[in-house]
Amino acid sequence: MTTRDSNGTPLSEGDSVTLIKDLKVKGTSVTLKRGTMVKGIHLTDDPAEIECRVERVKGLVLRTEFVKKA
Repeated sequence: MTTRDSNGTPLSEGDSVTLIKDLKVKGTSVTLKRGTMVKGIHLTDDPAEIECRVERVKGLVLRTEFVKKA
């Protein structure tokens, strides 16, 4: 099964994505704003989730329904 973004575009290892919604990061005071660019994503075993590194947060897991391919 392929990993797809919110628009249905296939995502691959190392792609850049953009957030389509403000997201609060659990366990921190960081809020990721809509339009934030995330570079170098890592695909996981679950096609609905990707791993990435944003600002001060490492090992962040994002749901693909909140991102679009840049």
